[in-house]
Order: sequence, then C-alpha cells, then structure tokens
Amino acid sequence: MSDLTIAVKQISQMLAMQDAMNSRVSDTWRENNFEWYRALWVECAEMLDHHGWKWWKHQECDVPQVQLELVDIFHFGLSLRLMAEPNVDMIAKQLAKELYQQHDYSDFKLALEDLASHAVTNKAFDGKSFTACMTLMNMDLDELFRQYVGKNTLNFFRQDHGYKEGTYIKVWNGKEDNEVLADLVTTLDTSASDFQQNVYQGLKAAYPA
Repeated sequence: MSDLTIAVKQISQMLAMQDAMNSRVSDTWRENNFEWYRALWVECAEMLDHHGWKWWKHQECDVPQVQLELVDIFHFGLSLRLMAEPNVDMIAKQLAKELYQQHDYSDFKLALEDLASHAVTNKAFDGKSFTACMTLMNMDLDELFRQYVGKNTLNFFRQDHGYKEGTYIKVWNGKEDNEVLADLVTTLDTSASDFQQNVYQGLKAAYPA
C-alpha cells in the first residue's frame, strides 16, 4: 500500500469522525452555516502565542502545544472542506495530495499567517500553508492522525460524560484529561482498525468517576 493510499484512508477516517462530531453538536450543522473559518483564524492567533513572536522578550516555542493547536485547526479545516464538497472521497484524495506537497516556507510564523489570511479572505482551509506549519513543527500525517483521533475521541468522551451539563471531571487524579490522552495514545497501535475504540476504552478505564 502506497503512502498516498494510506493517507487517503487516514483522511477519510478523520472526515467521517469530524462529520460525526459535528452532528453530535448539531444534527443540522451543515445547514447552520457556522463560521468554521473564523474559528480557524482565531485558533491561529492563539497558537502564535505558544510558538512565540514577541521580539522584546525571551520566548521558547512549546512544540507539543503548537502541535495540539494544529490538530484543533484541522478539525475546523475538515469541517470547511465538508461544507464545500459533498463527495468525501474527493475531499480525502485532494487533501492527501496537499499534505504531501512541497513548500518553500522556512518561517513558521509566515506559514501560519498565510493559513489565517486564507481563512479570513477566502473563508476556506489552505492545505499548503497548513502542511508547512506541520513540517516546521516536526509533524507528519501519521502524527496528525494519531493526535486527531485521540482529540476527537476525547471530545466524544466529554460529551458522553456530562461536558454540556457541566458535570464532567476535567482533572483525573492530578492530570488534565488532555495529558491523560497524550500518555494513552502513545501506548496504542495507530494502524489498528479499532484504534479509535481502544482510545475510548482507555479513557473510560482512566476516568475517575
């Protein structure tokens, strides 16, 4: 199986998961015309603080946090693509090509600004600048897939355990749920067909309630 074929398979799975998550929030999410593009560029601005941009003070890039923010941005990017194109296979193939394309960015901040600018100007998700952001943060598609499935599954777990009602427990035995998730996914096989189910079961076993 070629790398591109694997990429299409992974992206198809993420698209299905994104559709399911959006439908969990609202059955009519496609008709609601949520401003996914706005969520995307606001997330870009927040991520820049984790990367560092202030020349008048010492800052260090928090790579794991930036990667996590990129995963959040990809949620919005997938939603924008699903809004623009009904054919999921076509979206997956196009995104796979974009995530494997070459880029000439050497400055993460410029790539991020292009990603945000594209969202503001075109109300769309720019695969090229997103790919540049990923590679400049030492993140490949496998890592994106691992973290995306983990975060998406955690979002479902939160909904199942009272997140909307305000009864969800965010800190589990001294660790935030995101930290528990990060530790969990490193112990699982991302290539397994039941990877998502294993993540959910791992979270369920660790939940303190």
